Amino acid sequence: MIQEQNHNYAVIMAGGIGERFWPMSRTSRPKQFLDILGTGKSLLTQTYERFLPVIPKENIFVITNKRYANDVKTHITGIDPTRIISEPFRKNTAPCVAYASWKIHAMDPKACLIFAPSDHLILQENLFINTISSALNAARNNKWLITLGIMPSRPDTGYGYIQFQENGPWPADTNLKKVKTFTEKPNLELAESFLKSGDFLWNSGIFIWSAESIIEAFEAYQPEISFVFRDCESVFNTEKEEEQIVKVFESCKSISIDYAIMEHANNVFVIVSDFGWSDLGTWNSLHEVRQRDSQHNAVLGHNVLHYDSKNCIINMPNDKLVVIQGLDGYIVAESDNALLICEKSQEGEIRKFIHDIRTKKGEHLV
Repeated sequence: MIQEQNHNYAVIMAGGIGERFWPMSRTSRPKQFLDILGTGKSLLTQTYERFLPVIPKENIFVITNKRYANDVKTHITGIDPTRIISEPFRKNTAPCVAYASWKIHAMDPKACLIFAPSDHLILQENLFINTISSALNAARNNKWLITLGIMPSRPDTGYGYIQFQENGPWPADTNLKKVKTFTEKPNLELAESFLKSGDFLWNSGIFIWSAESIIEAFEAYQPEISFVFRDCESVFNTEKEEEQIVKVFESCKSISIDYAIMEHANNVFVIVSDFGWSDLGTWNSLHEVRQRDSQHNAVLGHNVLHYDSKNCIINMPNDKLVVIQGLDGYIVAESDNALLICEKSQEGEIRKFIHDIRTKKGEHLV
């Protein structure tokens, strides 16, 4: 078992910005580096520590944009710099997965890989570890591409959905099912029908597979991406890697791993999971997981007074006195030199706000 564990690797994807959490999350300080839950640890730090019980420390990698490499060192004390993989450009998750997979495969052809976002919440970590261990075992013994699907609690239109077949192929874990379809962010009516059917899960964005299996999938379904990474196999983990990877990323299209591989492959499986998961992708999702008072207000900030207000999420610096009266269902968030006051139901407009700020007020405020 110890020998098998030595071939297990985790790759934490930490290259995003988290625009929907503006003004807390900025280009210079993305969401994964924030203590967004008020625990004293950033989301990245919590994600890294979550894998330590099941993955050897030296086998945990963080892949991020080059500009954030030093931030990773700050948030993960003592991480080996060779375990930080720097992307020269943001090109979505497929090139990210391809880069890390080929690089680790060059180190260990028997590698079994977990790819996980750096900014998710897992409330029941023991259940998560058990699920991950089962997935690694399945991926090690079969050429399967495995994802974790979350039992949905509501017809959420902000998540992707995975439909599964009822009969599982693996007696060792009856929660492992063959995937039938992927659906990206359905409308409310469709999401409600998914919940009623009982065979749909939320797509967690957490993936498990052997390095060999995902490389074969790229060769089959994304040959142009496969070609450029295979062409530089000899430079991985050498001094020439950084220069070559710049050229590789310049030539790669920007595409997600779901669109690039998962929706095309016929060996995709999902583990039905329920371990207290949230992708923390929006202010509304943060409101759901934070502690709330009797009026359903979630407040972070030592000097906030609110009156006749309910269903709000309020995020303020500890040294600022804030008095709020008469708000229902609002986001009130301040960070550095920016203040956001927005109806929770309209938080989808935040990306438009950011676009307008960028064009009218300057990139430095984003």
